Amino acid sequence: MDLFSDLSTVSLVLFFIAGLCAGFVDSIAGGGGLISLPVLLFAGLPPQVALGTNKLQSSFGSFSAAFNYVSKGTIELKGSLLGICFTFIGAVSGAFVIQQMDAAFLKHLVPILLLLVFFYTLLSPDLGRTDRAPKIPSAPFFILFGMLLGFYDGFFGPGTGSFWTASLLVVLGLNMTRAVGMTKIMNFTSNFVALIVFIIGGNVAYAIGIVMAVGQLIGARIGSNMAIERGTAFIRPLFLTVVFLTIVRLVYQNFTG
Repeated sequence: MDLFSDLSTVSLVLFFIAGLCAGFVDSIAGGGGLISLPVLLFAGLPPQVALGTNKLQSSFGSFSAAFNYVSKGTIELKGSLLGICFTFIGAVSGAFVIQQMDAAFLKHLVPILLLLVFFYTLLSPDLGRTDRAPKIPSAPFFILFGMLLGFYDGFFGPGTGSFWTASLLVVLGLNMTRAVGMTKIMNFTSNFVALIVFIIGGNVAYAIGIVMAVGQLIGARIGSNMAIERGTAFIRPLFLTVVFLTIVRLVYQNFTG
């Protein structure tokens, strides 16, 4: 109990609710950090501690959602192993490199890339409704995108889930529900790697992270169940909304930071 002694009951409840909402949104369309990270910064945590604490709670949420997608048979874990391996390698590399250099140039590139994802999805109403023939075999896809997106998530991070989902839809031809399920598996992998880096650096507020993680577990379970049951018609508008809000947030940060 000493771990939580500095937190009031109201703070505990608010952090729990933030984790719950972030887990719900993230399990369906990604972008839960749009909810959780501002809450952590508003609470007065230093940016690096807020980022580390966010990785702690989001790791629980992405694990909960990934486990649910796998246990419900939406995604086969065996088919994800190559992607997990190369996402892990990419995330380790990205987390190492970001400590050696400035990621500022990505702040201007990422909103442009996400804008392309947004308009491509918006203008392709049938995208993700059914499985389609992949444009490249799964092995080279997971090697290439695992390394690239794993590196990106370890190096910078915002929009990783959107990039994974779009890549799985467009390149690998998965339907929307399967693409989101696979995204959660890859998200958990890179989140966990980044979390280890932040723990080593001593940049995690464990009490807050644990409270939010409980909310994340519950929210991710509810959200992934709804995504599995309702499919593309439910996921698509939320996915587009999250991508758009991520673009707005990054553009705002570019002009104010």
